[in-house]
Parts: sequence; structure tokens; C-alpha cells
Amino acid sequence: MSRVGRLRAEVSAGWRSFARRRTAVFFTFLFPALLIVIFGALVRTDPGGGGLFAEPPAYYVPGYLAVVVLFTPLSRLGSEVARHREGNRFEKLATTPLTRGEWLFASTVVNAAIIGLASLLILGLVVALTGAGIAFSPLLVPYVVVGVVCFCGVGAMLGSYTDSRDGAVAASNAIGLPLLFLSETFVTAAQLPGWFEPLMALSPLTYFARGVRAATAPEVAGGGDPTVNLLVLSAFAVAFFALGARSIPRTD
Repeated sequence: MSRVGRLRAEVSAGWRSFARRRTAVFFTFLFPALLIVIFGALVRTDPGGGGLFAEPPAYYVPGYLAVVVLFTPLSRLGSEVARHREGNRFEKLATTPLTRGEWLFASTVVNAAIIGLASLLILGLVVALTGAGIAFSPLLVPYVVVGVVCFCGVGAMLGSYTDSRDGAVAASNAIGLPLLFLSETFVTAAQLPGWFEPLMALSPLTYFARGVRAATAPEVAGGGDPTVNLLVLSAFAVAFFALGARSIPRTD
């Protein structure tokens, strides 16, 4: 079987596996929708009023997208790799022509498709419920795809180095929650101590948030150059994907 054929077969199997898990499908799309309803439609923003949601609604679009771009790859890939380890599936994988990098690439394609659909739902809900004035920039597609690649690599590392599926999920939450709120998504840089700002530059999610904000709402402060942010995010993605593929247990 050719490489394209191997990847196509693995992508198809991964998509069917996700579709069969109705609970996973439900929460993948429900959780970000609940956040938008609670914080966007019920709590609402108060521009100029101070506090957590003191920016215009469009400022928080990257934060809502980050919920799925960050958490879905971390939890799904982390638990999937851990499940494969527990079930000795990587030993079986070693008897096929599919390499570790190809397996991770196929899993990333499935996650990108899932998160792409979830992102469309999120954008529609944000516009409908919060009245955010956003531009549907073509840069949104590469930002979502590159972000998924980046965090799928991190998820693969979590699943490889934790001792169980529960450990992988716990690690993904321990890493994901601080990143979600400390990467210029829901909390602005001005609301954090000055000494913490250099640490924000170490988070790939910071460049995702800045770039998406610059692409969808250039009039809102805190975006920067979307092309530069995408390049930095891409560098993170290449590094983490390579590390993730390398960390998958070698059984051949």
C-alpha cells in the first residue's frame, strides 16, 4: 500500500472511531457553545467598565476558538496515545507499513476536520449571540489548522509520557487551563503583572490569539501582524509535531 493509501485508510478509521463515540461528539461541540452562551450572551462584555470582560465582544473570539483548538487535541491525542499504549496497539502498528509520523499525521487530519466544524459553529454562535463584528478572513483556516498541528504534537507527548489515560487527561487539563487564560485570550496583557509578559511569549496559543484577533477584528487592540504571528505559530507547530512523533513509543 502506498503512503497516500495508508494515510487515507488511517484517517477513515480515525473518523469512524470518533463518530461512534457519541459522548465525545456531544461534548466536543457542546462545551464551547455553553461557554459562549454563559460568557457571551449572559454575562456579556462591558467595554470600558473594567474587570475580566472589559473588551469588545470581538476581542474574545480567539478565546472561544482556543477552547477547541487547544483542549480537543490535547485531550483526544493524549488519551488516544495512552489507550494505544495500554492496549499494546503500537506493537501491532509496528507490524504494518504505517510509521509513527504517519499515524500522528492521520490523527491530526481527523482532529483538524473535527475542530474545523466546531470552529464554524463557534463563529456562528459568537456573531448571533454576542453581536461581535468580525471579518471572516481566509487566514482563519491556516490559523486553525496550524494550531491543531501544534497541540496534536503536545497531546502525543502527553500520552507518551503519562502512565495512563486518566493521567493524560489530567495532564492536558493542567497544561490547557493555564494556557487558555494566560495567553491573551480572555485575559489581556494589561491585566497581568508586568513580569509575566515575557512568559506569554513562550506560549504558542498567544500567537494564535493575537493572529486570529488581528485577522478577524483588526480594529481591536492586541492583535499585531497576522502574518508574523502565523509564522511564529508555524515554527511551534513544526517543533511540537516532530517531538510528538518522536515521543510515540517505538516498538519496531
